Amino acid sequence: QVQLVESGGGLVQPGGSLRLSCAASGSFFSRYAMSWYRQAPGKERELVAGISMAGDSTNYADAVKGRFTISRDNAKNTVYLQMNSLKLEDTAVYYCYARRGTSPTIYAYWGQGTQVTVSS
Repeated sequence: QVQLVESGGGLVQPGGSLRLSCAASGSFFSRYAMSWYRQAPGKERELVAGISMAGDSTNYADAVKGRFTISRDNAKNTVYLQMNSLKLEDTAVYYCYARRGTSPTIYAYWGQGTQVTVSS
């Protein structure tokens, strides 16, 4: 069992920056691939960025490439999302997601989400 707690959301002006954190409790954090998703009002939840177990591979949605950076610290059981040059359309609830295993045995967990609002 893994519990994920996001923090770092808030209100920021366009062009500003925020750093989200996701702290994981439980065992074997380094065995989980980690991701950030977001969900804007009236829209489906979408993948923002992902990072491999060791942190040596990352992927990003086209909408955030060059502006967001995902990273992890396995010693601290924490994954981060550095968000720069924020735009109005980045406004959403951001969720942390942990996943490990292969089909049919997959373990996946979601955090409760943190609100990011970009507004002038």
